[in-house]
Amino acid sequence: MRFPTDLPVKIVLLGAGGTGGHIAPHLYRLLYALDRPSRLILCDGDIVEEKNLIRQNFSPADLGENKARVLAERYAAVFGLEAEYVSGFVESLPQLLELITPKQWVTPSRTWERNPELVILIGAVDNNRSRQLCHQAFYACRDLVYIDSGNSEFTGQVVCGVRRNGHTLSKPIGGVHPELLKAADLFPSERSCAEAALADPQSMAANLTAATAVLDILYNILTHGENYVRQTDFSTKSVKLQSVLDKRRVPPVRSRKRAA
Repeated sequence: MRFPTDLPVKIVLLGAGGTGGHIAPHLYRLLYALDRPSRLILCDGDIVEEKNLIRQNFSPADLGENKARVLAERYAAVFGLEAEYVSGFVESLPQLLELITPKQWVTPSRTWERNPELVILIGAVDNNRSRQLCHQAFYACRDLVYIDSGNSEFTGQVVCGVRRNGHTLSKPIGGVHPELLKAADLFPSERSCAEAALADPQSMAANLTAATAVLDILYNILTHGENYVRQTDFSTKSVKLQSVLDKRRVPPVRSRKRAA
């Protein structure tokens, strides 16, 4: 699947915890390397707690601080980018649509004048209620790349959905796993501390593996202008990743004969 490599980029990352916290620094590095205007907006209403220090990308100095703000200010400053963040949970459709609506850029380069952003929504959330919201937003958009990451303690999956010109070219997580759309989850702001703790059976390895899979897809989209991966499933116990590819668009593998 081809993507333009000459448009401004806006990435909205929902969740700055276990997986999102490991995605964020590499996103800033990737956007810094792009030769085009780019924005990254981190969204999370959670604060850094002692239990987060084991597997999330925070230090003791961050305790009590908002996760999205900490990561945005830390890494945006390192790479000379603007720190943009939402220090609250995104739990309404109008709010999410406002974040992912493409804006017009006007710059000295005519290449970007009057062209809207390439918008990418990354879901690094730990509840299906938020995924249901992203699913609604995906089908309400004319153009959107929606990458969802989810994992348990040892396994997980990353699904890349694509909307273009009002058509779905690749199904989002809710289309691949429709049972998630029926799950009776609560938004993060609606859960008690005890419920949140029980809903968090993850490991450092699973978070890092999920983050790597997300970044691989983003790298291919933003630097090569292509992505053939619809879904990647992984297991940290077997150290295995298996992807479902868009076979209609995957280029053939060419083999070379060894010289005698």
